[in-house]
Amino acid sequence: MQWKTDWGLRARMVVTMFLLFALYIVFVAVLWEYSIFWMLPMMAIFLLAQFFFSDKLALYSMGAKTVDESEYPELHRTVERLSQQADLPKPKIAVADSRVPNAFATGRSKKSSAVAVTTGIMDTLDQDELEGVLAHELAHIKNRDVMVMTIASFLSTIAFMVVRWGAFFGGGNRRQGGGGVIVAILASLVVWIISFLLIRALSRYREFAADRGGATITGKPAALASALMKISGRMDKVPKEDMRDQAEMNAFFIIPIKSGVVGKLFSTHPSTEKRVERLRDLERELEGF
Repeated sequence: MQWKTDWGLRARMVVTMFLLFALYIVFVAVLWEYSIFWMLPMMAIFLLAQFFFSDKLALYSMGAKTVDESEYPELHRTVERLSQQADLPKPKIAVADSRVPNAFATGRSKKSSAVAVTTGIMDTLDQDELEGVLAHELAHIKNRDVMVMTIASFLSTIAFMVVRWGAFFGGGNRRQGGGGVIVAILASLVVWIISFLLIRALSRYREFAADRGGATITGKPAALASALMKISGRMDKVPKEDMRDQAEMNAFFIIPIKSGVVGKLFSTHPSTEKRVERLRDLERELEGF
């Protein structure tokens, strides 16, 4: 299979990014108008630090440890082969001792990337299915998804911080009238809510793109579809305490930990059923050649 651009998916991502950009232009204007614009450099430093150390933070939060070839030779060989097929440098490989069957990729660039898997997913999937999951994560790296999502969420994070600490940061303006500070905080709240929904939509689009990219790398869409169904089914059997410990990593996982109706509404991922349906369509498309 050749790496092809999904133009319909690309168009939706472009529209979402445009709406975010327009929203953030209005937000910056409000910050400027009410003298809270000075917060941006300080927040930028904080987010840049998070961006440059995102790989280490993600691995640490999952308890994943980088492993060498002597510890997991087959996993290393598989990732190396798939990386060559994807025209990517081989990423660092990490393993988390967890019963939750999942995997994720992190890193701000192709050269600083890492792919992590849990012991649970290696016990759950066969070789073809595991390759499909690893290829999905490599597609995230190839598409630079960590960088895209970090940039997209930059001002959204600032809006959240203005809402949370707006009274403190705007204290100097109270002498001139507290109304401006209140307006800025309310505007920040609106921006944060709308951008939260748009970023979730963007994340779901990028999961579809990574599914297609992973199937392209392996040439086996059915294997990835089978892996998604197995992981989804296994999630219900994992102890709830394990789920709670790792739910904060949902945005990184190949399949998020379920969290009820509200959680699904604001999920970072499309439903497993929709993802499997698209992969099966891709399988039929391949069979037609």
